[in-house]
Amino acid sequence: MQEEEPLDAFVALLEGALADASFVKLVLAKSRASTSDLVRVSVRAVTLKGAAQLSFVHTHKTRDITRNAGFADAVRHVRELIETTFSHAHLFTATEEIQLLISKKGKRTLLRNKASHTAAPAAHDREKHRFLDLDRAFLTALGVTNAQHQLVPAMARKWKQINKFVEVLAHALDATTLKTATRLDVIDFGSGKGYLTFATHDYLRHTLGLPAQVAGVELRPDMVALCNGAVQRLALDGLRFDEGDVRSVVPEAIDIMIALHACDTATDFAIHTGVRAGAQIIMCSPCCHKELRPQLLSPHPLRPILKHGVHLGQQAEMLTDGLRAMLLDACGYDTQVFEFVALEHTNKNKMILAVKRPNAKPADEVWQQIDEIKGFYGIRDQCLETLLKADRESLAH
Repeated sequence: MQEEEPLDAFVALLEGALADASFVKLVLAKSRASTSDLVRVSVRAVTLKGAAQLSFVHTHKTRDITRNAGFADAVRHVRELIETTFSHAHLFTATEEIQLLISKKGKRTLLRNKASHTAAPAAHDREKHRFLDLDRAFLTALGVTNAQHQLVPAMARKWKQINKFVEVLAHALDATTLKTATRLDVIDFGSGKGYLTFATHDYLRHTLGLPAQVAGVELRPDMVALCNGAVQRLALDGLRFDEGDVRSVVPEAIDIMIALHACDTATDFAIHTGVRAGAQIIMCSPCCHKELRPQLLSPHPLRPILKHGVHLGQQAEMLTDGLRAMLLDACGYDTQVFEFVALEHTNKNKMILAVKRPNAKPADEVWQQIDEIKGFYGIRDQCLETLLKADRESLAH
């Protein structure tokens, strides 16, 4: 019996892995086309609007291009890329690692080995469940990885934060209807160098294939110019950075509102903007809690304990973020307050995550509880409550 040609065999194995759902990923590398700037192509399975597809990321020297295709078209595209461009194809399935190697003289060799993750399941599982891959071009543009897509050691903590943030976002999305939206508006207040803004855009547009329009808002013009320069170099659609802050930029429509490390009452203004715009997801990591601290100095039962500065600061932080969570609950959101990343990675580690409920429950009881807490601690003013009460009063008239 004549032995099957290596390329035909490789394509048949790919088709088989797709058919029995054992496909993990495919990487095409080592370009033979000297005139092309295409470096590699990464392929993985995605589900878009209920249909199974393969997502291709064509990594060029300065940008990434993403396309999705049904299995039949995807297999044809893989064969074409191997025949015309790449000399190394690496297919990962649940049980095997299959390589097709093409020599300079055109000789094709097929290699099959047991999947390496069977020997080290824990390490493989951690890698497979990352929400972002290190080969994303924006990570290189922002200095998280080097030109070879290797993690820069000094950026290890930032990489952990980025992945944790995207993981939180992914779970929040599952509790909404946003994956079926015809347009998805996202705003990131205080975007800084844009690590999380780029990551959000990449996850929504590239990984999920959603029609997201992502805007980063930042006060520092040098950061805005830096990020917009990266957007242009990478030719990223649906991503931009604007100069301003949460008080000067008030979009009419927001589906996802992000405000990480907004100082003191800036977090309150950001939450208020998200609530007024009807955001389905609100993600905040507060920074500084100055507003309530002086108000707690008035006489009340805890004064002997709060005379210690460290306790006063901790109590002000707990009360501020606890009231914010209750106010979001009163506005129709399911709200969680939790540790975002471990303290050894950053001291700004708290996340307030709010997901809008489909059917908001009556909130009079929550407003009453807020008044009781304020009365006990002697709190006169809390910024978010003041903003929301003004809205309620304007609607009542």
